[in-house]
Amino acid sequence: MLGFFIGVITGIVQYLLLMKFTGAVSKGKMTGKTVIFAVTQFLFPFTVLVICAFFLVDSLMLIAIGIAAALIICAVTKFVITSRSKG
Repeated sequence: MLGFFIGVITGIVQYLLLMKFTGAVSKGKMTGKTVIFAVTQFLFPFTVLVICAFFLVDSLMLIAIGIAAALIICAVTKFVITSRSKG
């Protein structure tokens, strides 16, 4: 269960970093901060999985499932909120 919780937290953080990056890119503000968000967004889940591979080997699958689930749930929630506020 701890592995799934770590995965969900990692997925939420990755989603927030992705939203910061895509928001800046869509506004045309490519700065150093935007590049840092992009690099961090890609390296963060990899780093978490590598660290957990040393300490929570049995939970790696749950961590990966938690990351994927959090990303999907956050994206669908954002889509529903955005589509309801427009219409």
